[in-house]
Amino acid sequence: MIKTHFPFPADGQIRAVIENVSPELDGGKYPVKSIVNQTVVVSGDVLIDGHDLLGVRLLYKHELDKDWQEKSAKHVGNDRWKAAFTVEKQGFYSYYLEAWVDHPATWQHEVDEKIKDGQKLAVELMVGEQFLSEMAGLAKGEDKKELQKAAKLLVDPSRYEEATFFCRSEQLHNWIEKYPIRKNTCRYPKRRIFADRAKAEFSAWYSMFPRSAATEYGKHGTFKDVINLLPRISELGFDVLYLPPVHPIGHTFRKGKNNSVDCQEGEPGVPYGIGSELGGHTDIHPDLGTLDDFKLLIQESAKAGIEIAMDLAIQCSPDHPWVKSHPDWFRILPDGTIKYAENPPKKYQDIYPVNFETADWKNLWNELKNVIYTWAGWGVRIIRVDNPHTKSFGFWEWVIAETKKDFPDMIFLSEAFTKPKVMQQLAKVGFTQSYTYYTWRTSKAELIEYMTELTKTDMKDYFRPNFWPNTHDINPYQLQSGNEPQFLIRYFMAATLSSNYGIFGPTYEYLYHAANPPKEEYSDSEKYEIKWWNWAHRNKLTYIITQVNRVRKENTALRTTNNIQFCEIGNDQLLAYLKTSPDGNRLLFIVNLDQDNIQGGILKVPLPGIYKSETESYQVHDLITGAKYVWKGQDNYVELDPNILPFHLFRIEDLH
Repeated sequence: MIKTHFPFPADGQIRAVIENVSPELDGGKYPVKSIVNQTVVVSGDVLIDGHDLLGVRLLYKHELDKDWQEKSAKHVGNDRWKAAFTVEKQGFYSYYLEAWVDHPATWQHEVDEKIKDGQKLAVELMVGEQFLSEMAGLAKGEDKKELQKAAKLLVDPSRYEEATFFCRSEQLHNWIEKYPIRKNTCRYPKRRIFADRAKAEFSAWYSMFPRSAATEYGKHGTFKDVINLLPRISELGFDVLYLPPVHPIGHTFRKGKNNSVDCQEGEPGVPYGIGSELGGHTDIHPDLGTLDDFKLLIQESAKAGIEIAMDLAIQCSPDHPWVKSHPDWFRILPDGTIKYAENPPKKYQDIYPVNFETADWKNLWNELKNVIYTWAGWGVRIIRVDNPHTKSFGFWEWVIAETKKDFPDMIFLSEAFTKPKVMQQLAKVGFTQSYTYYTWRTSKAELIEYMTELTKTDMKDYFRPNFWPNTHDINPYQLQSGNEPQFLIRYFMAATLSSNYGIFGPTYEYLYHAANPPKEEYSDSEKYEIKWWNWAHRNKLTYIITQVNRVRKENTALRTTNNIQFCEIGNDQLLAYLKTSPDGNRLLFIVNLDQDNIQGGILKVPLPGIYKSETESYQVHDLITGAKYVWKGQDNYVELDPNILPFHLFRIEDLH
């Protein structure tokens, strides 16, 4: 008896091999991301020994569907096969590739070659009759009858010429494709993709503190004041209004102006110090209004085409109800006190971080889920999460998956400015959108390198960037001069490089730039005090914001991020990029990165990308200024004065 050292494979008759499938995230551990009505292209290396032909299919289904749908994959060279399907509704889809030795297709190919060589066919036609009979068993209706007739044709000696002609026919090829004989099939493991609603990929965020919404100086703003501002925010073109926490604020160790540990009488405290005797994360700060007022804000925002985004900050003031009812959800120090938040040398005595290693973690997780579900019950469908990188990855994976089972249209934005792989992990476990390093990418080389990483590596399958030139926490160095062209440059690139972007509104509009050197923080930050803004003001920046948001809505090329192509231009101070859409929309962007000086250069337009030849003329239409120019071929000169307008937003138009 022969001794075997290794066990036999499960099915030694399988000859096809499938590998290197895309899209695939960490070997299928996490789902990739898509958008409803978007086409998902699936490809893989499919190999076979010898010269037999392969049959390769893509199978896919929505989680709520019973039956699998399938598409034939096509060979695109070097053993690479590709097929595509459209995700038609929100939720999870499963998909996989399968392959088998396509004996009928191999037979037809071999018969064709033998006929060309003048060989007589005998046994070959008998083999073909067997294949056709087997396919007839798979067919129904008229096809079944025709396949049965064709099978008889192949074994009728009196119709030999007709039979050989039929063997080479397109009809037979189509039947082989339509009724594949699948035996010894190799199936790649199932992979998942989550289809989000359109706003997950295309949104414009406006951030403001509702307590600063009052029109009267010295007054505490309310939700009703925010409602009065909705027409203005809508006019600017934003479709998401993000509000920092709107819950009761604690009193113990409340911070004062500029993060002072000495809080003066009447100072409102930091909204992130959540919780007091009035409640916690599922309660509303009474100075902002009632829960009914907040629900009315959500309703009125929807009428204006705007969604409210709430801020989930998983931390508690020492006065939060959880501190009394569940002290074990926090870290208890040897002296019996609860450990407050620290990022040495910084101390945040006004907040307690939640301990995700608590023995009572299941109840903690459920309570945090309850917060999200409570907000969802109010009508909230967008949540910006504060510092998610300081909370458990496992928790996020669980709670986002749980939420999307019941609220598949919920969008989660990760506010994590931390290590690259940590930010990527948060996107992998389920966050819909992610803050980025855009704020600190300022040179041409840095911007191209970063955009290439986001859009041309596997990050494109799961990491949706949301570009912010500033936030209520971050006053970046490049804006601390207050230079208007720089504000225009950073805004314009955020809104056109990425299909998701946002600004911390009134501060950005006002060109407010006072800092606390050497920090990238605002002096007299709105986090610590109530501000009064002249909401009626208009300036060059508000005009540009309005126009850019209009262009974004009118041009499909701006509704996605991954379609970017950078263009060669002989000046390191000029950045040029092209975005196109399958419907023919073609946009060309040129930005002067120098806030002080006029810059010019020869732009090499990628003609294949705009469907033009070197000899063709075409029109470039600046959608901001209305100016139109006729260009020809690849090389064209551009010049930008930052004190007039530091960018062009051209639409490529055909000349008639």
